[in-house]
Amino acid sequence: MPHGILLSGGDIDFMVHGVFQYSFFGHKVWITTTHICLLIVVLILIGFSIAANIAMKKAKEIPSGFQNFVEMIVEMLDGMVDGSMGKAAPAFYNYIGTIFIFILFSNISGLLGLRPPTADYGVTLPLGVLTFLIVHYNQFKYNKPKDIWADMCSPLPPWLPIWFPINLISEIAVPISLSLRLFANILSGTAMMALLYGLLKWIALGWPAALHVYFDLFSGAIQTYVFCMLTMTYISSQRPE
Repeated sequence: MPHGILLSGGDIDFMVHGVFQYSFFGHKVWITTTHICLLIVVLILIGFSIAANIAMKKAKEIPSGFQNFVEMIVEMLDGMVDGSMGKAAPAFYNYIGTIFIFILFSNISGLLGLRPPTADYGVTLPLGVLTFLIVHYNQFKYNKPKDIWADMCSPLPPWLPIWFPINLISEIAVPISLSLRLFANILSGTAMMALLYGLLKWIALGWPAALHVYFDLFSGAIQTYVFCMLTMTYISSQRPE
């Protein structure tokens, strides 16, 4: 079972903990705090999507209230994708919109008293790998093998593949860099707030809300935007103009 970090002066814990375990084909498998927080985030988003679907089925010509809020979110996300991907944007509205909302809500879930799921590398790495697969699916779909080979050997000619290993490593680094950037930034904010509350205890009443605005809202929104913008940039680079 994972253990938290204990420092003198109080319990300061920002680690992932096992909540309960079960046996799976003779192996002990832990359900951790990340699993539980992730489930809560997903259930909230599913509830929101169901409510949005019902609202849009009863949509009025002049939107108001919740319908107006949903349409504003969709228009904002579609506009972001349009601005980055141009003609290819319609094919990626759903994917970019989904990961944007999921990552953003995961990042700011600390405001609900949860440990942000994105502060666990086991959550951010699959997101990076998924983007990596989509990027290379588009690469092989829209580029000829000889062009891909020439690009991997660049800046030297294709018949001199000295740079191939370096370019290959840079390609493999894409999901790692995407996932580590998101993970490290969210974990650092989680660790800072845990240290603050652990060291100051009852003194940390009320005023840390300003820090939550930065670490959870501002930083969380920035990291969401960066992840999605890099995703769109990588995908666009493999598609025709």
